[in-house]
Amino acid sequence: MPSPIGDDRPIRWGILGAGDIADTFSSDIGLTDGNIVAAVAARDADRAARFAARHGISRSYGDYGALVNDREVDVVYIATTHPHHRAQALLAIDAGKSVLIEKPVCLNASDAREVFAAARHADVFAMEAMWMRTNPLIRNAKQLIADGTIGEVRGVRSEFGLGIPFNPTDRLYDLDNGGGALLDLGVYPATFAHVFLGQPDEVRTVGTLAPTGADETVAMQWLYDGHPGAQLWASIPIAAPNDAAVLGTEGWIAFLPEAHRPTGLIVHNEAREYRIEDPIAGQGHGYGPEIDEVTRCLRAGLAESPLVPHADTVAILEILDSARAALGVTYPTER
Repeated sequence: MPSPIGDDRPIRWGILGAGDIADTFSSDIGLTDGNIVAAVAARDADRAARFAARHGISRSYGDYGALVNDREVDVVYIATTHPHHRAQALLAIDAGKSVLIEKPVCLNASDAREVFAAARHADVFAMEAMWMRTNPLIRNAKQLIADGTIGEVRGVRSEFGLGIPFNPTDRLYDLDNGGGALLDLGVYPATFAHVFLGQPDEVRTVGTLAPTGADETVAMQWLYDGHPGAQLWASIPIAAPNDAAVLGTEGWIAFLPEAHRPTGLIVHNEAREYRIEDPIAGQGHGYGPEIDEVTRCLRAGLAESPLVPHADTVAILEILDSARAALGVTYPTER
């Protein structure tokens, strides 16, 4: 069990990577209580220095090893693209650092199992940065369902489409950089379905590939006891409303777009229909609950978050692995 970090000082974050998501995440850290960004690293030292100046960070590095060995860093947020997550997470864990790893946690389930096993062995906290699972509206919906508001859950639908035309130089279409609809987009509908329905008995997958070999549009049907339970869809080139719904025997809950970071809920049952507003609207970009959960776990000395358990993260990647296999998509590092 990791040693708890006391309330007498802030949690000190190291940001590994200086791209757009690192920029957004760092801004939201500044809006939370009990957290500071202590250091940032990028492959380009000048880029890291500019990032540090923009966010008021005292130290920047042009070397990832220097960041993970910084004694003033408690937890490393890995914000690079997912083909690099395994190696960088293991680097940080080997240095005795807790890690929050941007989704998907790794390219495949095997790599994820290795990372989580290393974290357990090193006695440090590790979590996939799946902010959906910590979102208060998602958690509210789970409680409403547990309370019987819509009866027994019978189905889930979720979609995520961006509408980005094919471009062989775009990372989303680049297999060498982990491109493809399933890992970048489909991980959200898959997580959504797993949250509300759990592990399916069977997954049926259809989809199309881009000229680069990356999966561009994918549909998955999850079956439970032979019955269709989840209809999930992800597409890079096709734009979509990006909403979702959980369907019960006595009503439904609609998640207003974008469903991975919902802006509200519509709850409908036999008694009435009503809306639940977003309790974190206007509070940064929405990463606050995820940051707060990491802080809570580190102060409690937890090895993993009960909201984002390792077993669920691995199980979802196993499903995505099988879906990619059905489409014939393999990443170069997997060959």
